[in-house]
Amino acid sequence: MPRSPLAFLGGLLALFLLVPIAAFVVRFAVSGDRGFQTPGLAAAFWTSIVTASISTAIIVVLGVPLAYALARSTGGLGRALGILVQLPLALPPVMSGIVLIYVVGPYTWLGELFDGRLTGSLAGIVIAQTFVASPFLVIAARSAFAALDPALDDLAATLGHRPLARFVRVALPAAASGIGAGVLLTWLRALGEYGATVLLAYHPYSLPVFTSVQFQSAGIPGTQAPTALALGIAILAVLLGAARRPSCRRRSAGSRSTSAARAILPAPPRPDTPTPVAFALDARVGAFTLDLSHGAGAHRIAILGPSGSGKSVTLRALAGLLDGARGSVRLGGDDVTAVSAEDRHVGYVAQGGALLPGRTVLQQVRFGVGTDPAVASWWLRTLRLDGLEDRLPSELSGGQRQRVALASALSRQPRVILLDEPFSALDAPVREELRRELRRLQVETGLSTVLVTHDPEEAAMLADEILVIDGGRLLQAGPRRDVFSRPASPAVARLLGIPNLLRGVAVSGEAIETAGARVPAPGHGIAEGEAVLWSVRPERLRVRLRGAGPADGTPAGLPATVVDVAELGTSTSLTVRIGVDAELRAHTTDTVELAVGDAADVSWDPAALSVWTDPSAEHAAP
Repeated sequence: MPRSPLAFLGGLLALFLLVPIAAFVVRFAVSGDRGFQTPGLAAAFWTSIVTASISTAIIVVLGVPLAYALARSTGGLGRALGILVQLPLALPPVMSGIVLIYVVGPYTWLGELFDGRLTGSLAGIVIAQTFVASPFLVIAARSAFAALDPALDDLAATLGHRPLARFVRVALPAAASGIGAGVLLTWLRALGEYGATVLLAYHPYSLPVFTSVQFQSAGIPGTQAPTALALGIAILAVLLGAARRPSCRRRSAGSRSTSAARAILPAPPRPDTPTPVAFALDARVGAFTLDLSHGAGAHRIAILGPSGSGKSVTLRALAGLLDGARGSVRLGGDDVTAVSAEDRHVGYVAQGGALLPGRTVLQQVRFGVGTDPAVASWWLRTLRLDGLEDRLPSELSGGQRQRVALASALSRQPRVILLDEPFSALDAPVREELRRELRRLQVETGLSTVLVTHDPEEAAMLADEILVIDGGRLLQAGPRRDVFSRPASPAVARLLGIPNLLRGVAVSGEAIETAGARVPAPGHGIAEGEAVLWSVRPERLRVRLRGAGPADGTPAGLPATVVDVAELGTSTSLTVRIGVDAELRAHTTDTVELAVGDAADVSWDPAALSVWTDPSAEHAAP
């Protein structure tokens, strides 16, 4: 079997990098006088160490906030700044020194202000190192910040943390690994800076400048000691960087936290009155426009729609997380339109159940501003998370992560919980378990919720009122029973997952012809010859053997042929054909004696039939 050339090609570069270093080590090992007693070596060494450390500290203090701003910026100014930050990487170091002279040289305004002390001094070395090494930290930190889940910032905002607190307590710890790598590269680059330094500060010698002077005066032998020092520092720094691990808590500290948590007696949250949500939203996100209104009704609502319909945008607008959103939002009787996300006092569970990295379960549920530890302990116990307080997110299953996200939002005792498809990424058994868990909490604690989902069954289980949206517009809203039994349009029926959606033509005001079968449609007021779409939900259909009388008072029904019988464990799905090729699906929990090919009658309660004008077909007589 032929070997991949990748290992060979990579090995060539590794060999090229290793051989010069190995050659120096061999030469250094056999050399008699290695030059460590050369006058000025120690001073140059410590000059480089001190100035590299100072410049790195300056870059960290200024560069990390800049990187954070660039990572969050989406405008032209941010892109322009990102390009400018990278320019020192493209400039040869000597040219970097030239452009710096135009700013801090002795005859510039700034140079005269400092009496010429910005060059030919330690300050000149620091200025040169800072200019040349800054991009290494900014680029690494920006990449680390950009890789963070944006939901973490949203989560911290809805838990009451202000922007500065979110930067310090969420973004910095989560991006620490990438920032640390950038700091190491920055310090090493500053330590090795020569070109800009030699123009700004030839004296005092830094280690690279000292090495150059030694090479010019004594040749290769005079460079062994400074090269060995630089190589040793580089190897030590790289080894320290490789030995670093992402910040995490110690088990002993976690155990103490767990013991302290168990010492706090759980206390239930204060009883809250239901909080209906009303809104009129007008927002634009890129090319997408959201124009959605809903009046306060039930305190448990679901926003149902396909991917890209604006569900998550709506939820972010309700939470106060969407910049530039216009309109109004009311929670109960309070207008919170002008209230920041930190002060709206809503809980927010992002899609996928975002958790703060590096924090234990106990720290997660207590992270909200003003969270009562006793209430947090109550939610840990209620959501069956007791015993997991010391675990990190990576040590939790998907279902446990979702419970922790929910407990974290609930522990702050919010007025309403906003749920962004909270169970969509879970396996079916876990998803069903958590749905029922949330429904139990709704019933027992009076929890007010706004759920966005693409799953009609989930919407029906967890909401009293359903909003069906698509393309940023409301298609239908109303109580659960009304929406599911009477979809306002074929589009709504499809989004509700109703499979029996058939085309036909009205043959009178009382019937529809579909594939040669005449379907009774009394009371729908359709004009003869009108093209229509009609539907009956599968659970409303009754299928029985041809000739068997109706057992439940429904009409005799249409002649049909059974084309499929699927056993689903506790229920059965049947597919029957009416007319030439129209198929209907029925769903029942009764015992089914039918088999494929059997002649049958299919019937339903006339009130279960929904009929709409078909906008995609021309009117034609049958």
